[in-house]
Amino acid sequence: MTKLLISILLAAAAAFGQYKVEPAGPAPAELSSAIRQAMQKDGIKVLGAGGAVVCELWFRTTSPGGPKSTEQDVTLPAMPQGALLGAIRFTAKGSDRRGQSIKPGVYTLRYAVQPMNGDHQGVAPQRDFALAVPAANDKSLDAISGFDDLVKASEMASGTPHPAVFSIWKDDQPSSAPSIAKQGDSDWAVHVKVGDLPVAMIVVGAYQG
Repeated sequence: MTKLLISILLAAAAAFGQYKVEPAGPAPAELSSAIRQAMQKDGIKVLGAGGAVVCELWFRTTSPGGPKSTEQDVTLPAMPQGALLGAIRFTAKGSDRRGQSIKPGVYTLRYAVQPMNGDHQGVAPQRDFALAVPAANDKSLDAISGFDDLVKASEMASGTPHPAVFSIWKDDQPSSAPSIAKQGDSDWAVHVKVGDLPVAMIVVGAYQG
């Protein structure tokens, strides 16, 4: 009985320790010079079972800011629509929050607030998202101000009529160093900072609905 209990506990510990983060070094050369220079010195590498790289992430040294939004269910109200948050690299095929495939490569991450049109109910409790845009198509530090333009740019990452999206929100329990933790039943979120702003972003797990 004791051996069985130990085995169950070890299996549970292994399941909850499936992912970890390590330093990823400087931002990749595929980013434009302006964007690369705006990134923190060291990124983070998300590792899965057996040490396989899930993705690599870099975030800005300063958090973009603007007038505070009055939108409902938004955790980053001072973040401008289309603002550059950071970048992500997939060394193998990746996927977004919708389970859409993303080809290996480097992508910028742009902030977006999902519209309240009834098409996205239940995807996340908040409306904050990060949209991936191919780095080759995104060279400027300036925000992509038009929502339709932002969606169109991100569709180049997903290869579908829907942008490549990652759920992101203000982290109410920030850690002193980048980390990854289980979120809900099957998702995993990195806990990082964009400048001094603590955020969490789901990098493993697709919405089922």
